[in-house]
Amino acid sequence: QVQLVESGGGLVQAGGSLRLSCAASGRTFSSYGMGWFRQAPGKEREFVAAVSWSGRSTRYADSVKGRFTISRDNTKNTVYLQMNSLKPEDTAVYFCAAEASGLVVVTQMEYDYWGQGTQVTVSS
Repeated sequence: QVQLVESGGGLVQAGGSLRLSCAASGRTFSSYGMGWFRQAPGKEREFVAAVSWSGRSTRYADSVKGRFTISRDNTKNTVYLQMNSLKPEDTAVYFCAAEASGLVVVTQMEYDYWGQGTQVTVSS
């Protein structure tokens, strides 16, 4: 069982930065692949970024590539999403998720555990 708690969301102006954190409980955190997803009002939840269990492999949605960076610290049971050059279209609830294979996974259905989400609002 893995419990995930996101933090770091808030209101920021366009062009600004935020760093989201996702703290995980459980001794097996380091074996899980981790992902970030987001859901904007009236839209379906979508993939943002994913990282393998080791942190050496990552993948990003085209819409955030070059602006967002996913990383993890297995000693702290935490995964991060550094978001730079934010745009109003990045406004959404951001969720972190964990999946047991440890690989980089972009498909929501393959994730086993989800956090409650944190709101990110980017003003123009």
